[in-house]
Amino acid sequence: MTLRTQILDLARKFAAEREAGGFAPGETYIPVSGKVLDEEDLVNLIDASLDMHLTTGRFAKDFEAALAAKFGVTRSSLTVSGSAANLLAFSALTSHKLRQRRIAPGSEVITVAAGFPTTIAPILQNGCIPVFVDVEPGTYNIDPTRLADAVGPKTRAIMLAHTMGNPFNLDAVTGLAKKHDLFLIEDCCDAFGATYDGENVGTFGDLATLSFYPAHHITMGEGGAVLTNRNLFGRLVDSYRDWGRDCWCEPGKDNTCEKRWDWKFGDLPQGYDHKYVYAHIGYNLKVTDMQAAIGCSQLKKVDGFIRSRRDNFTKLDRLLKQSGMEEFFDFPLATEKSDPSWFGYLLAIKDGAPFERGDVVRYLEDHQIGTRQLFAGNILRQPGYRDIDHRVAGDLVVTDKIMRDCFWIGLWPGLGEAELNYMAETFRSMVKALTS
Repeated sequence: MTLRTQILDLARKFAAEREAGGFAPGETYIPVSGKVLDEEDLVNLIDASLDMHLTTGRFAKDFEAALAAKFGVTRSSLTVSGSAANLLAFSALTSHKLRQRRIAPGSEVITVAAGFPTTIAPILQNGCIPVFVDVEPGTYNIDPTRLADAVGPKTRAIMLAHTMGNPFNLDAVTGLAKKHDLFLIEDCCDAFGATYDGENVGTFGDLATLSFYPAHHITMGEGGAVLTNRNLFGRLVDSYRDWGRDCWCEPGKDNTCEKRWDWKFGDLPQGYDHKYVYAHIGYNLKVTDMQAAIGCSQLKKVDGFIRSRRDNFTKLDRLLKQSGMEEFFDFPLATEKSDPSWFGYLLAIKDGAPFERGDVVRYLEDHQIGTRQLFAGNILRQPGYRDIDHRVAGDLVVTDKIMRDCFWIGLWPGLGEAELNYMAETFRSMVKALTS
């Protein structure tokens, strides 16, 4: 037995001996999200650390290949976060290598104001103009009846997230993109495993993004990925991720093109080393191999995680409806033709209800049930976004409703029957307390 094998066996035993605490209703806090890690995750992490390679390496290569295969796409590129994945995906489409198709500064991009800031930030960071469309009640995804009115002469792309793991109407969105020759970026950070018309989200657009933050479907601590079926787009993503370099050699490898000293670029001397030719103003957004190692082990369990999220949604939905909560709350609705991979359970307080969101979330938090709002609410009301250059197609009535009245609670795989039952019981006691 090698010393490495001994170390990994001991790590496996150490993880197995860790005792998880039991759930005590009203005492144990129920977070809205969390990571589910086991001995194989720890073993992979230690295995990678023993290599002392530290930067991107063998685990990253394996994870990228397995992730692409999981989604049925040709390329995946790991990066440091889902937000970085969004930045890389959008930036790739601004590359001069796309010639007349590139997204130029001043271009308009269709999106929504109800969501996470870093779906929108890359549009602004690249000098483009977001065009905001309102969302539907229930699905909280872009309202397909308003899409046509959002298109203008400067529109070049659509960038949308699948809200809370619930796919947006991909028939309508892809139809609009095809009609007007628009790029489509799918933000799937909250939607790993969701399907639309039987196909994985993340496979409908030109590019798609994932997040591996601990709150998401799988985790590697921090991390994200960009998916695509276009090799050119994949190379552009990698260029922006890897300092903006033109060379596509993997770390630790040289002269893959076999012309390393034969190229002529711009005003550089003939034969300037291709490894140090920079085609874009890029970043360094690579992951470490230790992160990727956890991703490899997590990916093997993702189908079970997704089933647990769907099961927990079904159970909690039934419990809350049986408790009479439909009198006071609008419940989440799956988009037609979709099978969501739920990130959380999103509720909206009905107009005219005898309480406000602040009363509800304070009661739940006081009783050890974690709550979150739908991220930025209406991004245009946020301090950092109030003065951005933008356009609104119509109004944002439902978006403002989300900002005032929506919140969500957890469904993640770490929650079981005891937690879900307690959550439903607490909703009953809350309504009684707030309406008496």
